[in-house]
Amino acid sequence: MKNRNVMEQQNTGLKALDSLERAKLGFRVFNMSFAEAEEVIDAYVSQGNYDPASVELFKEQLDTQRHIQEKGAELLSTSAQILRHVVSSVIKNWPTPPEDNPSHSG
Repeated sequence: MKNRNVMEQQNTGLKALDSLERAKLGFRVFNMSFAEAEEVIDAYVSQGNYDPASVELFKEQLDTQRHIQEKGAELLSTSAQILRHVVSSVIKNWPTPPEDNPSHSG
């Protein structure tokens, strides 16, 4: 990947976001909405001569990661609801022990 970045720089004269920059930006925008994150990313890349394609790729990756996290949270919530219903059903249908009748005990 490093050679590809160097080639892009030689061909276009523009810098690609390298893995360290992507990691730093990703950490900085981790808890932001996508719109806020996009503003931070745009402000960061405006300070340098970055290749717009590499910036857009990073934004797409960030958006995809957020989508996966949202779907994961939904799946976890749904799983918890299913588990709660199963446990509730098991408890409701749990056989009760026979009642002790003192007149029949030996």
